[in-house]
This record gives sequence, structure tokens and C-alpha cells, in this order.
Amino acid sequence: MTTSLSARWMMLLTVNVSVLCMLGFYGTSGAAPQAGQPPFANSVEQRAETVAELREIKELLKEQNALIRAGAEKTAQTNAPRR
Repeated sequence: MTTSLSARWMMLLTVNVSVLCMLGFYGTSGAAPQAGQPPFANSVEQRAETVAELREIKELLKEQNALIRAGAEKTAQTNAPRR
């Protein structure tokens, strides 16, 4: 009786120590969520950033197209037959 009771207490103690060790490792691991940081990115902010980047790309493409047209016009003027 005493040995089975002692074995049960030892098993309970081992399980408790194991659980506490796992919880202790959880707090120091990289998988633990960071304090003050939401678990997922804010979709509204992401959408706003994407729209701003797309507008910037649109402006850059307009500038690039203007430069290409200016170069094409200059090339056309240079290649025009002289009389």
C-alpha cells in the first residue's frame, strides 16, 4: 500500500515538474507571442501601404513613359531625312 501510494505521489510530482519545465521554456522561446504585438498584421494598414506603393509605382511609370517618348521623339528627329 505504501509503495503504490509513494509511486503515485512520485508520478504526480514528475508530471507537475515536467509541465512547469515546459511552461518555463515556452516563455523564453521565439514561438511565444511578443508582448504588445497583435498576433496578425492589421489588414487595413497593409491595404493602405499597398495602395500608397501602387500610386508611387504609377507616378514612376508615368515619368518613365515620358522619358521614353522624349527619347523616341529625339531619335525620330535625328533620323529624319535632311533636304
